[in-house]
Amino acid sequence: MKISDSWLREWVRHTLAPDDLADLLTMLGLEVDSVTRVGHVSGNVVIGQVLEAKRHPGADRLTICRVDVGRGNTISVVCGAPNVRAGGIYATALPGAQLPRGLTIRATRIRGESSEGMLCSASELGLEDESAGLLELDPGLVTGADACEILQLGDVVLDLNVTPNRADCFSVRGVAREVSAALAVELAEQKNAIIPAVTDESLAVRVEEPADCPRFAGRIIRGVDPVMKTPLWMRERLRRVGVRPISLVVDVTNYVMMETGQPMHAYDLGRLEQTGIVVRRARAGESVRLLDGMVAMLDADMLVIADDHAPIGLAGIMGGDSTAVCAGSANVFLESAFFTPAAIAGRARRLGRHTDASLRFERGVDPSGQVRAIERATALITSIAGGSPGPVTDLHSEMHVPQRVPVRLRRSRLSRVLGTDAPCADVDHILPRLGMTVESDADGWVVTPSAARFDVEREEDLIEEVARVYGYQRIPAAPGTAIAHLAGAGEEADPLAVLRATLVARGFQEVITYSFIGADLSEKFGAKSLTGLTLTNPISAEMAVMRQSLWPGLAQAACANVRRQQPRVRLFEIGTRFSENGEETRVAGLVVGARYPEQWGIAPARADVFDIKGDLEALLALAGKSGDVCYESRAHPALHPGRSAAVLIGGKRIGWVGEIHPALGTDMELAAASLFEVSASALFQKARPAYSAISKFPAVRRDLAIVVSREVATAVLIDVIREAASPLLREVSVFDIYMGPQIASTEKSIAIGLILQDTCRTLTDEEADATLQRTRSALVRELQATFRE
Repeated sequence: MKISDSWLREWVRHTLAPDDLADLLTMLGLEVDSVTRVGHVSGNVVIGQVLEAKRHPGADRLTICRVDVGRGNTISVVCGAPNVRAGGIYATALPGAQLPRGLTIRATRIRGESSEGMLCSASELGLEDESAGLLELDPGLVTGADACEILQLGDVVLDLNVTPNRADCFSVRGVAREVSAALAVELAEQKNAIIPAVTDESLAVRVEEPADCPRFAGRIIRGVDPVMKTPLWMRERLRRVGVRPISLVVDVTNYVMMETGQPMHAYDLGRLEQTGIVVRRARAGESVRLLDGMVAMLDADMLVIADDHAPIGLAGIMGGDSTAVCAGSANVFLESAFFTPAAIAGRARRLGRHTDASLRFERGVDPSGQVRAIERATALITSIAGGSPGPVTDLHSEMHVPQRVPVRLRRSRLSRVLGTDAPCADVDHILPRLGMTVESDADGWVVTPSAARFDVEREEDLIEEVARVYGYQRIPAAPGTAIAHLAGAGEEADPLAVLRATLVARGFQEVITYSFIGADLSEKFGAKSLTGLTLTNPISAEMAVMRQSLWPGLAQAACANVRRQQPRVRLFEIGTRFSENGEETRVAGLVVGARYPEQWGIAPARADVFDIKGDLEALLALAGKSGDVCYESRAHPALHPGRSAAVLIGGKRIGWVGEIHPALGTDMELAAASLFEVSASALFQKARPAYSAISKFPAVRRDLAIVVSREVATAVLIDVIREAASPLLREVSVFDIYMGPQIASTEKSIAIGLILQDTCRTLTDEEADATLQRTRSALVRELQATFRE
């Protein structure tokens, strides 16, 4: 919202420089986005009246003007503006005047004719960016008077970023109250004279929805002079706050809105049905042509102003074209209402018609200011263009008008939150200057917010009010003090940082992806049911459900990198997945591309499922669970058939590892990508470390070449060996797997090395051979194995 400093000074007599005023407003919570000086003119610019205007003999588009510049002085000015005329009053820059954009006025000759000054347009005075002709001033101005003073050139316009909770500051009056409270300067409340009714004529108004429109005020004014133009001072004020002047009555309603924060609307009384108007909900199939020409199709939850036949305006948003004030309107009806935020919010956005009125009504206007706005507008209209006002119609439903509830503010709480007792002494002065009613007692204060302060509802709100007006910069800075308790470092859990460090050391990079994904993508990665996981109001269709796996986000991130020609992508994420039963923290990884960074010493090779299985086993080793984990071949919708496995510990599945399904890999441009995902709790918790002596006696190695069915998993084979060779077995390693012409097509040969060792003595060959024979027997008995020599 833009605000003029000269207008603000009418309400609060401050002496701050523009930058200081901007700093003050920002510290009060009204952030100033920009400070702009309007019409920075220096030198001799006066009011001039054109006494005579005649065409330039040497140029069709130039006019030679004889201009009265006061004190009996006349000068000759050559002017190219199309709207210059005899009798017109304009700002006249005399020689030596310096105008914006570096223009200095000098006496000169134009096409052979003397020109001793310049008649100025609004753009040449710095009031507008562009203008089509001279700026016409009001009749009756004294020639020779200082135009800078009359036009308030050098005024400053501040552009405020008003937050939605401060609806009371969408007006000059509201901002002035803030400045008044901060500077402890009296607020010069404008004396709003009550304009007595001259006639007894009124328009019937009926409110069918008092919950949406608790208050409605209106007034008829007859005999307004339609020829009268909006005075220059009002046009300039409106222009500086970003409102385009239109006509006197419309400009007055906009002026009152910018001054008080109360939106208004004016109807041409002759175009209204004499039976009156009604405030009601729109009906099925209704539409209304708005002031901007748009035909709005209405929904049943929209509030309208209507006559007996059809809507004539959208309540709180925009009036209708059928009853608009026009150039010949002499009889008008003024409307000033309080529409609740719930009745207006979202409707303007739905229609694509954000207006100054809807902006204020959506955030909440003062429910006590409707009659005040009517009286102010009546005074302005009648003082400028005459007219005979009728009585003010004031309909209000007390049960629906918002009431401000008293809020208790405790001294102890105020001191504790702000960390100082200093502001307590100023509460009795600060809050009343903000328009609040304050009653003191032994424990603190009971405060009733003003009608316009919808945002003050609890004790913390009052503390904020006191702090910002008192001045955050005045509150002493003190370091916080607290008793620090060092948490015990357990040996039974690895922190997340250890898992992250391990994966990073293995060449992975961590990513953080959205918890929301598309329903189709969720199904592709194996989601069986979306019950309870679908968002009610998603940002987009691609973020409509809560993820049931970390893989979709990893796959999308990897795909984005592959498309950008990254030859080797290794990503991991530690995050939350969601299900009907709640949330669970998971650790997931994805590998695609080269196994190692490109170098001369290693032949290029693509990473496969065994590479990422090794990365997973490194994490399991941290938890001391390498010997407890088992991989069981199972199908998963997102994984390649035959290249996927469930990760089991103690018979319970903790996750999955495998290669991406070919169809899904093609769809996401991630051919042959390998993935794992496991429960983080399985990696966090580990057995408490226990001491185990390192044997000082030599180890013995025995190798076996075992032939078993191809259906036998290597993990099952190793389990049989561990059980049979205990307790001398220390390590089992697979160093070769062979499938070929030397054995049956349904079999495979697995070469395994057994490391045997005792902690008390050196093993003999007989003991080692006995252990090996026991192992052979177990393999034959359990797996029908044979052996290659």
